[in-house]
Order: sequence, then structure tokens, then C-alpha cells
Amino acid sequence: MPDTPGRKIAFAAFVRKALEDARATRAWTGSEVARRTGVSRQTINRWVRGEWASDPEAERVVAFCEGLGINPTVAFGVLGWADAAPSRPAPTAPPMDPDVEALLRRLVDPNVSEAEKFHIRETVRYLAYRPTVPSDSRKGRKRAS
Repeated sequence: MPDTPGRKIAFAAFVRKALEDARATRAWTGSEVARRTGVSRQTINRWVRGEWASDPEAERVVAFCEGLGINPTVAFGVLGWADAAPSRPAPTAPPMDPDVEALLRRLVDPNVSEAEKFHIRETVRYLAYRPTVPSDSRKGRKRAS
């Protein structure tokens, strides 16, 4: 597909919006988006600036979208690849713990303060990235009676 300024501008706006949403709803930095999507910050920055000589690789577009929870067909449509399908089928969401669902509902509830949302995100982030404790290290501990 020929590169046209309109396609580059549209894709740049799509990527910019996806990044803004990731910052606003998940408090992710550009580095965190790159880590979670597997697409380098340099590539993402080129996309945002519309500075690409040839079309982005479909696999990277799919990885970027899936990492941010966006259906890749949206990006494909912006790029004019409407007939193209993502290289991987969209995964089905695993069953979610009711407590996690409750937290997610609170994060999108407009009646919950931004301070509380911040604390929820920070707690979840801490729990998600804390080092795991080997199960055998607990066996040697003596319990207080």
C-alpha cells in the first residue's frame, strides 16, 4: 500500500491515543508500554511522529495492540489494511477472579476519586512485580505458639 501523509497521520493519531489511554487508565510510561507490548520505544516514537519509510510490520502492530488490549483490526483499518487479518487469533480472556473484577470496576467508576484509583493501581503494580518467595523457604520456619 502506498505511503500517504494521511495514512501516517491517522496511524500516528491512533498510536498517540493508545499511549494516552495507557497513561490515563493504567499509569504506564512509554517504557512500560514498550515492555508490555514487545515493541521498542524507538519504533513507537517513529509511529507517533509518522516517520516510517515503509508500512509497519503487521506482527508489531498486532503485538502493540494486544499488549494494550486493543483489537488489531482497528489499527489495520487505520492503516488501510481492512482486508488483512491479524496474524494470530484474538485470545479468549481467561476467567477473572471476582475481586479483580471489582477492582477493575472501581478503576473505571467516575465516582471513585483519582487518589483512590492511584492507590489501587500502585498496590496491584506492587503485587504484580514483587519477587516470588520460593515455597520451600517457608517449610523451615518455626511457628510461634
